Amino acid sequence: MIISVDTLSNKIKEKILKISKKHNLKLVSVALEPDKATLAYLNSQKKMSKNLNIEYEIIKTNSKKKLIESILELNKDKKVNGIFLSQPLPFDTYEISLLIDPKKDVEGITPYNLGKLIYGKSFVKPCTADSIIRILQSFTNLDGKKVSVIGRSVIVGMPVSIMLSNKENNATVTICHSHTKNIKEITLNSDIIVSAVGHPNFITKDMIRKNSIIIDVGINVVNGEIIGDVEKSVQDIAFITEVPGGVGEITSLILFENLTKLFFIQMDKKQA
Repeated sequence: MIISVDTLSNKIKEKILKISKKHNLKLVSVALEPDKATLAYLNSQKKMSKNLNIEYEIIKTNSKKKLIESILELNKDKKVNGIFLSQPLPFDTYEISLLIDPKKDVEGITPYNLGKLIYGKSFVKPCTADSIIRILQSFTNLDGKKVSVIGRSVIVGMPVSIMLSNKENNATVTICHSHTKNIKEITLNSDIIVSAVGHPNFITKDMIRKNSIIIDVGINVVNGEIIGDVEKSVQDIAFITEVPGGVGEITSLILFENLTKLFFIQMDKKQA
């Protein structure tokens, strides 16, 4: 049983276009020696930006020094409303995320914005985590639900756990990772499972109970095909998001929605 994100997707698009048709917005993505897969993703951003009436630029750098210089220049450029840092990087991302102006942090991943997330005061929320929350909110009532989050990354697992358990959603969260014992026992006792491990077919039918909700965040390429973390047969007994599509589609839109929020913060205006 597939969880449709069409209504949510259209709602976010309409919200973005309402602003982008009135104001000039610009997003810049910065990449360090991007490979084909990274460039393909950045070009998909570029295509989406065109449909959303947003100016978009890709900056390719060939050294850590150039990457840092580019980010510092973009921080000062008043025509640039958002900076996207392409990952993964061959060194600790924290070092670079410290340099991004929080008011241009379109992904919501700078230490400043992640810190404010705990207090519910961040400028923008991490895109993938926000995507998961919005899909769940559009599909179910999270209050009191038992949720297992598999994966503890800074951009997905940790922030989504914070957002699920805050006073807005009131879910009870268990974070699972590579050192967790008896994950199957935890998932079988969960109403909702969020899988963000990047391991194809990690979640199998015997790990879930009937009519549970599965949010598949995984993006894995197997024999040239993009598949998620969840085995296809799971959809026979549970509600699940699609891969590709699903979380990825909403995440990309939230990236541009965040850009509109940052624009108003930079202009020191209230969003219409």
